[in-house]
Amino acid sequence: MPEILVDRSKPEIANRVLIAELDNFVEIAKALTSDLRVAIFKQLLEQPMNVIEIAEMFHIPPSTAAVNIKKLEDANLIKTEMIPGTRGTQKLCVALYSRIILETKKVEQEKGDNFVLIPMPIGHYFDFKVSPTCGIVSDTSIIGEFDDPKSFLEPERINAQLIWFRKGYVEYRFPNKGPHGAKMKNFELSMEICSEAPLFNLNWPSDITLWVNGVDIGTWTSPGDFGGERGVLTPSWWGNENTQFGLLKTWKVNGNGSYIDGRLISEVTLKDLHVEQDPFITVRIGVKESAQNDGGVNLFGKKFGNYEKDLVIKLEF
Repeated sequence: MPEILVDRSKPEIANRVLIAELDNFVEIAKALTSDLRVAIFKQLLEQPMNVIEIAEMFHIPPSTAAVNIKKLEDANLIKTEMIPGTRGTQKLCVALYSRIILETKKVEQEKGDNFVLIPMPIGHYFDFKVSPTCGIVSDTSIIGEFDDPKSFLEPERINAQLIWFRKGYVEYRFPNKGPHGAKMKNFELSMEICSEAPLFNLNWPSDITLWVNGVDIGTWTSPGDFGGERGVLTPSWWGNENTQFGLLKTWKVNGNGSYIDGRLISEVTLKDLHVEQDPFITVRIGVKESAQNDGGVNLFGKKFGNYEKDLVIKLEF
């Protein structure tokens, strides 16, 4: 699935950006070759509509509307779901993206001439210390029991797609895959993350800290725990009243300091992390006991939320 970015500059609309590689663009292009489908898609960008409403608006039979809606859905430009109607059920159609960006070449391979990408499923943590509210779910079921830290020891935790806790941390060990003798110039970690509130709360700040090799590289304050709108990848069995998605955040450390999304957050540099000395790199994500905003953590895997990705480290040399 192509990468999905979320732009929330307009609070009334969750504007999503579809970044598609050339090889994956054929179905999208086919879906948008019809003037009618383009018009339907533009209308759905304004508001969700059911099949009958679309048929009436464009003066076409419902069967014709359904066929064109199916083509847009097959191209992953819209999603549909059955909801109760005045008489029986109705199929509601919702646009997923307001912008489409075509990448004419693959931006990043797993291994490049001067960088290495290392993905880590969120359930593969090496250590943890958590306090309720807390829990783990896979893309198909609950793992263990809610609000029971012992559930974080369940063998099924390796299948986790959503992890949450109010206080504490989870810690990972990434293999240090740098070429022998190469000097690292950038360390980068990306993740989908947000605060942890009961159910969800858009105004629920949390001071989330990242440690690398035991060094506190800085704290980011998440504005809230996001729900009220389905996550693009969130499984259908996970209730609407729960957390749905997070924000994609990128932490970076180089010779000048530590950054989050390009903004300097501390003076910690690569030299302070001693990343070239061990066969692994330790990453800890959590909320300090002394945090002013102790709003917890929700951490998303590639089958939950809005972004099809695990924790990913990028090492540049």
